[in-house]
Amino acid sequence: MTVYLGAYGEIELQRQFDEDPIVINLRGSDINATKNRFSVRFASKTDLKSTLLTGDQVEIKRVGGGALDFITGNTSNGVKKFIHIDQVGGMFLYNTFAHAVTGGSTNAVALSSPSSNYDIELKVKNARVRSLAQITNYELNTERETVDTTTLSDEFRTRVSSLMSGSGQLTCFWDYTGNTSQELPQYLAELALRSQVGSGFRGRFYLKKAGFNPSGVSERLNDAVWYECDAILTAVAMQFPLDNTVQMTASFITTSQIELKMDLDTVLNLVQEDDGKLVSDGGNEEDLSIED
Repeated sequence: MTVYLGAYGEIELQRQFDEDPIVINLRGSDINATKNRFSVRFASKTDLKSTLLTGDQVEIKRVGGGALDFITGNTSNGVKKFIHIDQVGGMFLYNTFAHAVTGGSTNAVALSSPSSNYDIELKVKNARVRSLAQITNYELNTERETVDTTTLSDEFRTRVSSLMSGSGQLTCFWDYTGNTSQELPQYLAELALRSQVGSGFRGRFYLKKAGFNPSGVSERLNDAVWYECDAILTAVAMQFPLDNTVQMTASFITTSQIELKMDLDTVLNLVQEDDGKLVSDGGNEEDLSIED
């Protein structure tokens, strides 16, 4: 029997944003062309830092048509950029996730004063799934409710299965810098505080990753097994002991179907009862296979 160690598991997160676009009023005085930074105010008077997070890939469109001319050299009505939100709510635009997490004006997209004041729409469009760094453990629970169908004439209580639900939690070392190609634990702390658009994410919880092969069977080397679902953060707790590492625990509940997926490296062949391959009408063996 093969023994699998939890040290080879992994969590991947995809940022979620399901609400309507955020409308922002952009004025010439909002742009700092020297620092490639702009500060904006929402038409709905909401707070930027509680709505958008550093690392979000945002689709920006000009309301009513016309070019987004506050981005230097741009002639289109809409663009997709990664953003960095500074400590006072200012926004920088970048072409890559790594630059957005790092921040600063050096790699930021060049900005200039717009020709006039106009409204722009922002909507998070992150499609890439990234590994969550510094994970020490996680759990994912699936539960099925039951409905009592017992009648007065029954001698034993009877039940039927009903709705399913899921919940879980993860623990990680707190980190807000580190490897900028991965999703940093600091994102979870920020996500829990995103009051305007919720704290949803899509997660992949790996039981076995490709390359981890304790069985020693070569065909199983690149197999992967994982749970995948949408979830909402419900609580984030920081543990700050004076004599140990700072850790963060995040609890969540699932909001979609929980799927158990398998990506098998070995192709499964269709065979007959005697283990022989299927034979076509022409008498030649066909290597019929099922894609995993």
